Amino acid sequence: MEELKKIIRDIPDFPKKGIIFKDITTLLSDGRSFHRMVDLIAHRYVGQRIDKIVGVEARGFVLGAALAYKLGLGVVLVRKPGKLPSAVRQVTYDLEYGTDTLEIHEDAFTPGEKVVIADDLLATGGTVSAVVKLVEGLGAEVIECAFMAELEFLEGRKKLPEGKVYSLLSF
Repeated sequence: MEELKKIIRDIPDFPKKGIIFKDITTLLSDGRSFHRMVDLIAHRYVGQRIDKIVGVEARGFVLGAALAYKLGLGVVLVRKPGKLPSAVRQVTYDLEYGTDTLEIHEDAFTPGEKVVIADDLLATGGTVSAVVKLVEGLGAEVIECAFMAELEFLEGRKKLPEGKVYSLLSF
């Protein structure tokens, strides 16, 4: 795992002064590392009953689609408002300074379907916590929330269902 962690670069003072941004694009652009990362996460779910992968806008689409392909599953997209073409369910959630809104198609799941929510990075947990509410509100069961990386010092997993968080890499 250390070799994958080393590929992720730090960008100081982005998006604002004092923040050290973990730039995963360097891992995504390295074919061998990207392939390894997807294989390692997907291996966790082989043999489990999972019906769909949920990808969270925008970098979660990359991981979600790759996992869905690897596992032979469909992928459901969670997007910002106005991006999905059919009837949607939405949730508004708090950010550090303000609020944000996410949407999912109302017909994304058959009740009782089992899903894994995939995103690139677990930070404060607010976004994925909102996605859990959307998914469960449509009658699906969240098996796990899977991340490429987690910023442990932000304690985002405390906002997510206990025992249902997996991060390949931790910082």
